[in-house]
Amino acid sequence: MLLYYIIALLVIGFDQITKWIVVSKMDLYEQIPIIDNFFYLTSHRNKGAAWGILQDQMVFFYIITTIVVIGIIYYMEKHARENKLLAYALSLILGGAIGNFIDRLFRKEVVDFFDFIIFTYDYPIFNIADAALVVGVFIIIIATVLDEKQKGKEKR
Repeated sequence: MLLYYIIALLVIGFDQITKWIVVSKMDLYEQIPIIDNFFYLTSHRNKGAAWGILQDQMVFFYIITTIVVIGIIYYMEKHARENKLLAYALSLILGGAIGNFIDRLFRKEVVDFFDFIIFTYDYPIFNIADAALVVGVFIIIIATVLDEKQKGKEKR
């Protein structure tokens, strides 16, 4: 199980280093084009959750994140030992949750900087922690589907 906590720590470290670089090297709202009309590094701050919902609800985020982190650690220790895919997913979610929690705790806002325009849709700006959360959830969906398929085969 140590490997999965190391993965979470790597996500946290990479997330915090990239956020520190953005905060220290870019002005707020500064935008650096990487691929014109598709991908930019944009210094942005978010005092809410995904898509800017629940703005300025820090106490709510402190409580929810604490519950989620405890739940993930408990679930990793009790149920993810047999399922490596699930354990990898949970370690990404754990790292992402803690990465954004650190921002909320010390900055009172989350630093975001990946800015994509997909066709004409300007996707909400996000960070490494957000990406880890989304990838982790996606892997959980895959692990669940594979597990259900396996259970179906065992019933036959």
